[in-house]
Amino acid sequence: MSLEAFLHELHFVTDKAKPVEYEVDWEDAPLSYKLYRGLPAIPLSSEVPLTLEDRVVPAKPDLYELGHFLWYVFGLTQFSQSGMELDPMGNVYGPPMQSSRRFVPSGGGLYPSELYVYLKMEQSCGIYHYDVAHHRLVLLREGNFDSYVARALGNRCDVSRCFATVFVSTMYWKNYFKYHNFAYRLQGLDAGVVIGQMLEVAKRFGYAAGVYFQFLDQAVHHLLGVSELEEGVYAVIPLSVEPGIEWFANSKETERYISSAELCEELETVAHEHYVRSRKVKEYPMLIRMNEASRFDSTRQFRSIGKEKSDQDDRSHVVALPPVKRLSYDFASVCRKRYSPERDFVLGKVGQEQLAALLHEVAMSFPYRNDLDAEKEEPESRVSLYGCLYNVEGITDGAYHYNCAAHALQSVRHGDHRLWLQYAMSLGNVNLIQVPMCFHVAGDHDHLITALGYRGYRVQQMEAGMLVQRLLLAATAMGWGGHPLLGYDVNAADELYQMASLGKTSLIQIPVGAYRHRPRLQGSLHS
Repeated sequence: MSLEAFLHELHFVTDKAKPVEYEVDWEDAPLSYKLYRGLPAIPLSSEVPLTLEDRVVPAKPDLYELGHFLWYVFGLTQFSQSGMELDPMGNVYGPPMQSSRRFVPSGGGLYPSELYVYLKMEQSCGIYHYDVAHHRLVLLREGNFDSYVARALGNRCDVSRCFATVFVSTMYWKNYFKYHNFAYRLQGLDAGVVIGQMLEVAKRFGYAAGVYFQFLDQAVHHLLGVSELEEGVYAVIPLSVEPGIEWFANSKETERYISSAELCEELETVAHEHYVRSRKVKEYPMLIRMNEASRFDSTRQFRSIGKEKSDQDDRSHVVALPPVKRLSYDFASVCRKRYSPERDFVLGKVGQEQLAALLHEVAMSFPYRNDLDAEKEEPESRVSLYGCLYNVEGITDGAYHYNCAAHALQSVRHGDHRLWLQYAMSLGNVNLIQVPMCFHVAGDHDHLITALGYRGYRVQQMEAGMLVQRLLLAATAMGWGGHPLLGYDVNAADELYQMASLGKTSLIQIPVGAYRHRPRLQGSLHS
């Protein structure tokens, strides 16, 4: 199969991305976290603060604080056991489920992402893996790698002024075992949600962060000691507390192009034993092919594709939303309260100011530093929000595009579209009739492949995931639940919003609204 055909099926014909005959071996499922064996480790403090409000930013971050940062980004936060669920006729339709959860959502609760940290602190300088299961840092390679990491990023970041650099990777088997090739679409979204959470946590800790989607893949994997047949880094995020750091310097005029091959020669190869639990790991050739096609081997391939902000949608009928202020909420409390309703949505009235506050918060919280926009002051977002609204006070039922620059809704199609959306669902696990707001994140129909090659697809999925996380945080702060979904007909959603004429497509669906909790036992995993 060609890569073009693979991505088309992945997005528009999802039934083919996971063969009907594919059987999931739950008895041989992998762990949702990676475990290294026989390596030195640094335990992190389990005395996690219950609030992050009014924090004092230290001049020099330490391990005690970094442990709290990593826990809020991706640590184990909750153990949950749901009871058997009943349909309206009293029949059991779901078995009891046990799971360990984190503050971020993940497709199927499988968490394919992993975090690695290049750390520079007193008595701790080297490459570490964040061991989620034990809340500790496992040492993979000791030493100072400022020059190596800076060159792997194309000498665009002053790594020497960063106290840590985080690498967000994906372990392919962790969700391929369940979703087959469809895992490739999920992996980019999962990584994006983690990055979105990391940027929001960094704001609360007073850390400045920059997201690099472009780096020398093989050089980074060589530094971490990970096998490209098992795992791949999707983003690199340096963190700093120093003012005036230059994040995206254009070094091409003063530096020669750098290749992965020459960097890899500088460091000896390391390969550490790790445990995934599965006795039999199946092959996933299409995922390997996609990641090989997405690989950057030279800094010559790096580019900036950002554009200055402009109004994209000129459809005439506009509903101006009332001016609102940014939401003020306890971030830690909202993280603990986040909930993904399914059949437990409950239809309720939504005020126009509530909707305006939700959309305004998402728009204001989303902008972030990244190497695609580089130093542009007001870059245009590559992902945007559409939504079907029902029973929202003062707004006609219908499908809309949110114009964040004008803080207004642009009407696409009037009417109650809940049945349209429900019929487009591939599973009946969410009752959209009870949902007043059903949002869709949209992006370019070509998945940024024209600008970035096949790397563009996973970048687009990551940015969609980042926007989803901002939406979920804002919705939770307002007392609502949101459930990210990929089990829907993208063609139907694109037709509903008339996206074809704009060169856009729907990337993910997120119903948002009031809910009642389903029966389950849960406990927090912090002290």
